[in-house]
Amino acid sequence: MTPRTRVPWQAKFASLALIWGASFLFMKFGLRWFAPLQIATARIVLGAVTVLLLLRFTGGRLPRGRRVWLHLVVVAVFLCSLPFTLFPLGEERVSSALAGIGNAITPIATVLATMALLPAQRLPARKIAAIVVGFMGVIVIAQPWDAVGQPDLVGFGITLVAGASYGIGWTWVRKYLSHADIGGLALPAALLTVAAAQMTVVVTVWWLLHRADHATPWSAQPDAVGAATGPVLSLLALGMLGTGLAYLFQFDVFRAVGQQVGSLVTYLIPIVSVVLGYVVLHERLGPWQWVGSAVVLTAAVVVSRPARLPEPAAEDVRAPSPAGTPAS
Repeated sequence: MTPRTRVPWQAKFASLALIWGASFLFMKFGLRWFAPLQIATARIVLGAVTVLLLLRFTGGRLPRGRRVWLHLVVVAVFLCSLPFTLFPLGEERVSSALAGIGNAITPIATVLATMALLPAQRLPARKIAAIVVGFMGVIVIAQPWDAVGQPDLVGFGITLVAGASYGIGWTWVRKYLSHADIGGLALPAALLTVAAAQMTVVVTVWWLLHRADHATPWSAQPDAVGAATGPVLSLLALGMLGTGLAYLFQFDVFRAVGQQVGSLVTYLIPIVSVVLGYVVLHERLGPWQWVGSAVVLTAAVVVSRPARLPEPAAEDVRAPSPAGTPAS
């Protein structure tokens, strides 16, 4: 038995919730020195290097086939490039706690994407009702009736789009890649490799447009606050832990207890982000935001519950949706 297999799955499950929940805090720290595009690019590149090393260490290999890689280009946008850019962009305007709550929209968005991309799959009435309730929760959080107490609607909306992009991406995987032989760490390794190429191009174009303020693509923002140590360490944590090591933990948890139990980590991520935001950054949520968050989380739980619980297949160890992957 290796040291990795001796670690109980419960410890890895708890680590996933902590790592992905803390990613919103790390992004907030990173914004003190870096722009959202810089944070996203560093996170993806560091994550790609980490997962590729893990893939090699575990004896895996990248998928093959032109069709597979063409679909991975699309999936990488929705699962990596877009959400990893939008979350820090939203956190420029809202708290890390509220950004974590925005991530909870993922299960609801997944069902909506399923209705659009997989119309043959009929949805029970309870899931449709849960979607409606979930959107009511979003409205409660936004508080359109209270201009004083409401959060920044643009920032909160950006985090909702980021969370929803995960649902679109994983539904695309189900539709177009479910029959491809992409198991274990091969999928996240391929996704992050493609996303790293995408973001390298994007951040280079961004830098060319902002050369007056940035000597290099990795130069700090002109209004950088404090020492560089915290923001740089935050980027390392986002990339190597939240977008690297967390995938290995997720793989092990799903292999140990199946997707049904492993996916419950989705509902712990917003809780961790709220607690860390309160303890570390002294962030506060208003009473309506607490109520709306509870409604959204409840709807997410209901909408992701299957009609029946199948026995988890021990041999099915594909990398599942991170639902807050890493954000998260």
